Amino acid sequence: MNLPPSRLSVVVPVRNEQDNLQGLIAEICTALNGVIDYEIIYVDDGSTDDTLRRLKSTQSQYPQLRIMNHAKSCGQSTAVRTGVKAARGDWIATLDGDGQNDPADIPKLLAALDQGVELVGGNRRKSRRDVWIKRISSVIANGVRSKLLNDNTPDTGCGLKLFSRDAFLDLPYFDHMHRFLPALIKRRGGKILSVAVNHRPREHGKSNYGTIDRLLVGIVDLFGVVWLQRRAKLPIVTEE
Repeated sequence: MNLPPSRLSVVVPVRNEQDNLQGLIAEICTALNGVIDYEIIYVDDGSTDDTLRRLKSTQSQYPQLRIMNHAKSCGQSTAVRTGVKAARGDWIATLDGDGQNDPADIPKLLAALDQGVELVGGNRRKSRRDVWIKRISSVIANGVRSKLLNDNTPDTGCGLKLFSRDAFLDLPYFDHMHRFLPALIKRRGGKILSVAVNHRPREHGKSNYGTIDRLLVGIVDLFGVVWLQRRAKLPIVTEE
């Protein structure tokens, strides 16, 4: 069984989310103050708006906040990996920077660690607040993915996740890998769990991803992960 976290690192990848910063940082602190020792790592993935300047101006108010910056956009998976590599915590919680994930759910994910898991994923299916095309495409994509990968995860696209830092850094790295974390953790022999979480409408800005773009890229990546799964080896090791 994994040891409970001694420190949590909350990693938030953002690109052009200038109007969603202050409120979400405040909510993270409200959710975690008095619960666990934590830090917040925002990774600015090459924003072209005022995101980076506003993050810097917020640091004096929130000493838990650290800022990593990509000179140009490298994508969400790379931004998450940058944050995880910089993290000082032994467990990582990730949130989307658009405010649709609810930080108040993080303690619920932490409580699930007593079941010996390496990843706890949020499940938005009963509360998802997106336009109908996103909801329908998500149901279809999750169904196909679950059938092919057998990852026992109803909502792998939810940005709210909690996982072991060591386990994450032991995974094969590739662009868009954040969409397949449950399958990749399971591939290395880890246990995964899904927990129902809240989902909220986006209040400011617009999504950086198009539905068709995400679907086409996801199909290619899906078959790549199937290939990885078929070549996994899980030895039973004893020290003599």
